[in-house]
Amino acid sequence: MISPPAFLGLTYNPFSKQGASTKDCFQSRDFKEMTGALGHLVKARGIGVFTSPPGNGKTFIIRAFAQGLNKNLYNMSYICLATVSIAEFYKQLCDLLGVPARGGKPRMFKAIQEQIWYLYKEKGAPLILVVDEAQYLNTAILNDLKMLMNYEYDSLNCFTLVLCGESYLNSTLRKPVHEALRQRVTVHYEFQGLSDEEVPQYVRHKIRCAGGSEQIIDEAAMSALNSMSQHNPRVIDNIMTDAMMIAMQQDKHTIDAGVIMAATNNQSF
Repeated sequence: MISPPAFLGLTYNPFSKQGASTKDCFQSRDFKEMTGALGHLVKARGIGVFTSPPGNGKTFIIRAFAQGLNKNLYNMSYICLATVSIAEFYKQLCDLLGVPARGGKPRMFKAIQEQIWYLYKEKGAPLILVVDEAQYLNTAILNDLKMLMNYEYDSLNCFTLVLCGESYLNSTLRKPVHEALRQRVTVHYEFQGLSDEEVPQYVRHKIRCAGGSEQIIDEAAMSALNSMSQHNPRVIDNIMTDAMMIAMQQDKHTIDAGVIMAATNNQSF
């Protein structure tokens, strides 16, 4: 049975999460800004905070950046935290760094700091620690992340800490209890979302990557998509995936505004 992408002349669904390839990624303003900020951050070995509403592609950009790193010069570790205790956090971090998760918090803290120092001083490949969904971190973990940065009487940064999360992470960091951590932030970037000009560029880029013709979506449909998507890449991907299915069901080889409206209604549940 023919699939919706094949019906429209595509080799795969370019709007599917599984179809996302870092080598074919659309380099939006946010992509370029975050990539540049990360590049500066790993050289400075400081703290970076990257925030946005869900679906703007922070994690994808992190993955693309990681794939471009020289593995001999940097040791990048990724941890995605939900609501965890301080003990669970330390155990996860020990596992990531390959050190025994034994004893209480002080013993694990010491082992983690020693491994970070080893990666920086002895191996010459400093740690880049990415903590995703950082809006869920509790006060105790945020305080300990600040203390992990303390080397040589707080005169040296041995690793890079990247905190990624939803926009309300900014409100958390503005609380007085986190003032010391906030003052250490080297780079802070808040996503803007795709611009009016970037929405059609993003859609056409993805279609081309899947071997399709840009003519499979008309201008009225593109205008409707721009209005309905809130300039959010994930929302665009979801609408376009539904739109391809609806176009096939209606035996349309071009996605028009009516198809986009029907696909948008499918997303409004």
